[in-house]
Amino acid sequence: MRAVRRVAGTLLAASAVLITSACSGTANPDKDADAGTSYKLTKQTPAAAGDIDSFTWSIYGEPSSLDYVYAYDYPPNQILANVCESLLRWNPDLTTSPNLASSFTNPTPTTWVYKIRPGVRFHDGTVLTAKDVVASLRRHMDPAVGSAWENTFRNVKSIDMTGPLEVTVKLTKPDAVFNQEMATSSGTIESAATLAKAGKDYGSPKGGVNCTGPFSFGSWASGQSLTLKKFDGYWNTELKPKAGQVKFVFLSDATTRVNAFQSGEVDGGWMVPADAYDQLGSSTAGKLYYGVNSTVAEEIVSNLKGPLGDTEVRKALLMAIDRKGIVKAGAGGVGEVADSLVTDNMWDQAPPADRKAIIEDVPHYPYDPAKAKEIAEKAGVKGERIVIATSPLDSQTTIVAQAVEQAAKAIGLDPKIETLSPEKYSTLFTDAAARKGVDLFLTFWYTSITDPLDVYGSLETGMFTNYGGWSNKEFDQAVEDAAGTYDPAARAGASAKAQKIALRELPWLPLYTQPTSVFLGNRITGVQPSVAHLYYPWAAEIGAKK
Repeated sequence: MRAVRRVAGTLLAASAVLITSACSGTANPDKDADAGTSYKLTKQTPAAAGDIDSFTWSIYGEPSSLDYVYAYDYPPNQILANVCESLLRWNPDLTTSPNLASSFTNPTPTTWVYKIRPGVRFHDGTVLTAKDVVASLRRHMDPAVGSAWENTFRNVKSIDMTGPLEVTVKLTKPDAVFNQEMATSSGTIESAATLAKAGKDYGSPKGGVNCTGPFSFGSWASGQSLTLKKFDGYWNTELKPKAGQVKFVFLSDATTRVNAFQSGEVDGGWMVPADAYDQLGSSTAGKLYYGVNSTVAEEIVSNLKGPLGDTEVRKALLMAIDRKGIVKAGAGGVGEVADSLVTDNMWDQAPPADRKAIIEDVPHYPYDPAKAKEIAEKAGVKGERIVIATSPLDSQTTIVAQAVEQAAKAIGLDPKIETLSPEKYSTLFTDAAARKGVDLFLTFWYTSITDPLDVYGSLETGMFTNYGGWSNKEFDQAVEDAAGTYDPAARAGASAKAQKIALRELPWLPLYTQPTSVFLGNRITGVQPSVAHLYYPWAAEIGAKK
């Protein structure tokens, strides 16, 4: 989702992209009763009563690699979160705290100094040093590597060891997002010796990984499963694993996953299919939980040379989409219509006095097909063809595509749904040639930090993730102003300005948000339901149920 970065935001990377987590910062589940059933967010499931030998976890797709520089989607991230660690940690409550960096300072606007935690060991027993940090971070800047997180480092001038346990990063200009990104895969630390030795095998079933997390890489049976083992030498006593082993099984079919939950074949899984919420919500095999999210389902306008190149037509289309109906039919009534491209909780760092106004002071596009048709008719686009790309990932994806098609017809356009395989759908996020002839495609865009710039920065002119090539100089300046200041009030103001411009011009059409979902079978408990499971060692907290 970010510059090359998030092919995860990709339709859940083509495999579940549409189940994709992208944002469910649903902070007000009862906000709109007409949107569907009410639901409750859970911060913490009951604490584990004790240790457990092992548990099995379902995952919708097999990672293509466990190399952290390519970990830009749900499958690799939810595994690596328990194996590898970053300099900082994104917590389940979406705050950020020190991790492998015991502390950090910002002595000048263009300097970040990280003190590396002493006594931390990699899974092979070697000790973490500043040399490992430098080698790990520099990989993102190597064009030959092709990191999915390269945009994080666009303002980095140098990364150097300035002491046995100290690393200094010099920037070309102030960048308030850089340090926050050290809690994501951008800040993941691997052994320098392992990187050199493994070479191209690093992160593969053959090469594995050698990090510092609570679990170590065990085995990887391609096409079937991946197993992690408890790391007895883990440094963080508060997150010592309660399970001796975690086995991830790759179950791409949504029905198969649900059946595996019901039968007890697997003990749990993230991103429960929305059409199974009712079924699993009343299951005797376990319990379904909802947690905080940072994802928004949105239609990306990928062709600004066609009828959707007219801002008024984009507004008309959004006004004609029955978004409440999508939440009810596609998301099982669990979620709410989105008025923004980011969830409300992304503004938590803004001064409290400004937060409410920022969230509410945005353009609104209420459902009004008749008015939408009038707007489109004035634009003179009647009968013009648009292509809506989709993929048969789950019922939710199909319902969204059909709702958008219906809205396009309602305003006089001639829509065509083009169904792509998950693999081809994924290339829409990575290859401009694949987007040729496509006017709209769906993403569930999640943020990896608690900052609206995680999304709005992706829409700057020339950014890899600016899939439609939208450009607005005023917007670009607002984003740069926000990223270039460390003052919370000034940053919030500039970010809010960027948000208003984006929502006025709608390069992406916000649809809805829904919470993170997780199912826990009767054997296990302890997890904190949150989108932070993509970077936080959630599996370490799971243990035996009373």
